[in-house]
Amino acid sequence: MNYTPLHPWDVTPAEAVALQQQMRQQIRIEPLTQPVQTIAGCDISFNKFEETVYAGIVVLNLADLSVVEEVGVISRATFPYVPGLLSFREAPALLEAWEKLQTAPDAVMFDGHGMAHPRRIGIAAHIGLFIDRPSFGCGKSVLVGKYDEPAPERGNWSPMRHHGEVVGAALRTKNRVNPVYVSPGHRIDLPAAIELTLACNGGYRIPEPTRRAHNLVNALRKGER
Repeated sequence: MNYTPLHPWDVTPAEAVALQQQMRQQIRIEPLTQPVQTIAGCDISFNKFEETVYAGIVVLNLADLSVVEEVGVISRATFPYVPGLLSFREAPALLEAWEKLQTAPDAVMFDGHGMAHPRRIGIAAHIGLFIDRPSFGCGKSVLVGKYDEPAPERGNWSPMRHHGEVVGAALRTKNRVNPVYVSPGHRIDLPAAIELTLACNGGYRIPEPTRRAHNLVNALRKGER
């Protein structure tokens, strides 16, 4: 799959922040314009204290969550670990995997954040601009935002607010387990991102696209794939 290279990756942290401030103006938070039949999950894995990146994308049929395609790459991170700038460290490997995809997914779920980011441009928003597809984050932990605990049954959610702005949702994907943290990235809004996350139910806390991408990158890291 092709994408638009919007900027170089060989930048300093200060230049990266400036790029985030510039690119956030291009993000479109809007309802979906077409039905979603296929959805991709994206994830990254590192070994501690190493710069090797294991990146994976798994494309599923939304109707039955069967695998359409999966791709993985082993690359090397060139950007340092800086909180709030992790997409500059992780995105190049995921875009390398994206180039290998033969299937054009209708939506893309990232193990990370979209708007729920200090500058409103987490990895789901950042890569979403490059690939120009409906993209959203489904994180396992909070980066920014405060929320009231949602009711314990699956499907309940509460808004996450940061500086008075709703940036995402704490969403219960399984009864009486910790919520996941959903935030729109680009070309999707929060209600659609919540609906898609709930549609990707495989009986686990983590929705199937990112759960399977997580399994893929861990297998790559362990040399099993």
